Amino acid sequence: MDEAKLAELRRRYADLKGGAAYDPEFRRVAQTQFKGTDHRKWPFMDAPTLLGAPYRPHAAAEGFADLDIALVGVPMDLGVTNRSGARFGPRAVRTVERIGPYEHVLKCVPLSEARVADIGDVPMRSRFSLADCHADIEAYVSSIESAGVRTLAVGGDHSISLPILKALGRDRPLGLVHIDAHCDTSGEYESAKFHHGGPFRQAVLEGVLDPERTIQIGIRGAAEYLWEFSYESGMTVIHAEEIDRLGIPAVIARAREVVGDGPTYLTFDVDSLDPAFAPGTGTPEVGGLTPREAQAILRGLSGLDIVGGDVVEVAPQYDATTNTAQVAAQVLFTILCLMVQAPSLRR
Repeated sequence: MDEAKLAELRRRYADLKGGAAYDPEFRRVAQTQFKGTDHRKWPFMDAPTLLGAPYRPHAAAEGFADLDIALVGVPMDLGVTNRSGARFGPRAVRTVERIGPYEHVLKCVPLSEARVADIGDVPMRSRFSLADCHADIEAYVSSIESAGVRTLAVGGDHSISLPILKALGRDRPLGLVHIDAHCDTSGEYESAKFHHGGPFRQAVLEGVLDPERTIQIGIRGAAEYLWEFSYESGMTVIHAEEIDRLGIPAVIARAREVVGDGPTYLTFDVDSLDPAFAPGTGTPEVGGLTPREAQAILRGLSGLDIVGGDVVEVAPQYDATTNTAQVAAQVLFTILCLMVQAPSLRR
């Protein structure tokens, strides 16, 4: 090694504390974490919260004051069609102890750039009634929205997206970026139409989702015959098999073209990932995205007006390695960054 270079490195770094940096960007991030000391919070201490955000269980009683974005759990899986267990998803994501603080591609430190808190779980009156749960979710998210606060949810099964969209899209229909193995636009069967296989059909019919500003990415599997509504309504569908041919940049460009600059909801079902990476879910489909591909697509949405989002279908009892919860937490963090960077967010 060059002796002069080594001497210079020793001069600059031998006595420098872990939180100190010369680079302005690194220094900016470090100062949010160390605050004048070389100590920072241990990630495995205290009660776990979503993304390590401050815990505000009484936020509703306080009118969601001093918040920009509320992280909220929705532990409900009464709408599943295969394996149950997503009701434990919020708890599993909370126990992931080391996500953030810095998104190095988006150059975002979300917990320092906006007022964010984990406000606990949506209070629901009945663990047995899907309709009641949906009504409670819609009412609770509506109260958050009315306070001028944005919602980022962790499910729960994918049917939770319908009441959230009804709350957020009541004044104008939203656009949608939907990353999933399934289009979730099927109709009623077995006397139920509010299951996790049909929330986006219902959202369009309710007038809260604009199908022309909806893109569905990663679609695959044996249920294609159920998704006619996606095509008939004008949604853009990109199958998993097309992604290799198109390439990630083209997928991103298409997503940005479809949703435009209007208010957009982002929903991420963990079964969009191949079960080799995310086995802990109720309806796994082989041939899915890798976590790196999913992250690249999400990061490519930077600058869009993401006004709300969710991560759904984590079922930890099928997740022996915790891989699924880990990737769900990382995706949640990335969506939070996109929401913090949304043009319409007034901090």
